[in-house]
Amino acid sequence: MTPPNEAEMVFDATGIAARARRAGELAPDVTLPDAEGTPMRLSDLWHRGPLVIVFYRGGWCSYCNLQLRAWQREAAALARLGATLVAISPQTPDNSMKTADDNALAFTVLSDCQLEAANGFGLAYTLHPDLVEYYGSVGTDIPVLNGNGQWVLPVPATYVVDTGGNIRFALIEEDVRQRAEPREVLAVIESMALNA
Repeated sequence: MTPPNEAEMVFDATGIAARARRAGELAPDVTLPDAEGTPMRLSDLWHRGPLVIVFYRGGWCSYCNLQLRAWQREAAALARLGATLVAISPQTPDNSMKTADDNALAFTVLSDCQLEAANGFGLAYTLHPDLVEYYGSVGTDIPVLNGNGQWVLPVPATYVVDTGGNIRFALIEEDVRQRAEPREVLAVIESMALNA
């Protein structure tokens, strides 16, 4: 079965382009469990220094895994800038841990099963019936992987939040194959440090 054009189905039908949080707005503060089930509050993270938040669809998504591994290669640059990176998906903590292990990730992976972060940032959407049929046909049971019984995903997005909770960078991707380049995001953080 050929996959439907996800980009058209997501942005044309959901209004995400209009409602997603953008640069200049405040980031929503939510508490999510990490892969081991330990609650982590976003504001506790951004108070430490710049926070990079990467929303990804799940470990079943090859484009997401490529993105996560690209970020892992930038661990030293993030540390040098005093920045923290968290990756958020609607997967259960166990599935988030599997994603972290499979990709040898050293950064924190958070589980957003109840879609608090995805809804807070305006990124959640219900999959079009054609996508439900497609993912079902290839064995990707999103309601089970996410543990919430819903065919709902976040649009891939990358944010940088400053210590005041202000969004300084936002890239919300219409095309699930495209993601923010880590170097572009690191340049934003470097600029924030110079202008502090």
